[in-house]
Amino acid sequence: MTDFIRFDYGKNPEQEVEFLEKRKDIERSLVKKFRKEIWRKFTKAINDYDMIQDGDKIAVCISGGKDSMLTAKLFQELYKHGKKNFSLEFMVMNPGYNDLNYNNIVENAKILGVPITVFESDIFGVVSEDEIGGSPCYLCARMRRGHLYSKAKELGCNKIALGHHYDDVIETILMGMLYGGQIQSMMPKLHSTNFEGMELIRPLYLVREEDVIHWRDYNKLKFIQCACRFTESLSISDKPENISKRLEIKNLIHTLAQENPIIEKNIFKSVENVNIDTVIAYKQKGQKHHFLDEY
Repeated sequence: MTDFIRFDYGKNPEQEVEFLEKRKDIERSLVKKFRKEIWRKFTKAINDYDMIQDGDKIAVCISGGKDSMLTAKLFQELYKHGKKNFSLEFMVMNPGYNDLNYNNIVENAKILGVPITVFESDIFGVVSEDEIGGSPCYLCARMRRGHLYSKAKELGCNKIALGHHYDDVIETILMGMLYGGQIQSMMPKLHSTNFEGMELIRPLYLVREEDVIHWRDYNKLKFIQCACRFTESLSISDKPENISKRLEIKNLIHTLAQENPIIEKNIFKSVENVNIDTVIAYKQKGQKHHFLDEY
């Protein structure tokens, strides 16, 4: 089931005026107060990684957290102030949110002036700890991604935009090395392997999480944290391994950066400066190459 949420203030025009004023302040903050930290980095990522082409129809995927909500608002501002060579859908998948979280998403969309399209799924009901041996997050993420691609394609979109930021990227790089035994990155854009003609883009790729938090708090916005019914009530020690490990890596990077602020930048740059001549082996398009092959 798909619902297009229309904001009808009905008999409460005072609330409409209040929301309009707050919306103006939020929009002004993006292009003025946070111009350097957020707006310029958002547009730089789009330009540097060639994320938008003429005629694109982009589904901005909104989970209800700070990152996806910011992404939606930035795209609105880009369309308003930039070249109108693309179109947008603001898509919310309801995988089984409780009423509090769902209403929070709708209320924030109303405040931000983002016209969301909501569609239902039952992913939270399908994914359970017992079914997948105590690690539901990986399967849940894959299922959510598949549903988003499918609905975006149904809406005529050729791209989906997710709210992963700079800190997600460097955490992924370090997690891959320390716990995956591999060097890999969270790519700024990629082609879908299961949905022909679809791409994923990450326009917050160069934006720091601390700046997203600063923007949120400056505008007195309250977004949902983790809406997962399985993990929201657990302590860190009881959470699935990939959540606790990511938090561990986040804390490690923070500790290292306090000693040397260039650490974070170096982690990010490390996957742009790979010297193949000094690598024992690497994979390309699923095929493994070894240095002895050409020694």
